[in-house]
Amino acid sequence: MNNVIKKVTSYILISLVLIFTILAILAIWDVISMEDVIRKILTSLFVIFISSVVVLFIFAVLIRDNEPIDKN
Repeated sequence: MNNVIKKVTSYILISLVLIFTILAILAIWDVISMEDVIRKILTSLFVIFISSVVVLFIFAVLIRDNEPIDKN
């Protein structure tokens, strides 16, 4: 299970690097306006951050497993 999470995370990070590289190249060649792209990227990252904080709160507070850990 842990190995699968590492692979999925790796593929997501690789795809993000490729997307940012393509955006940077398009901005260098003046195909797109970089100011609009940066604003949209930062806004999107902020929304993802807020949603992850809410999900973390739900898992940590509401779905917390209160059973004691059995130590043998």
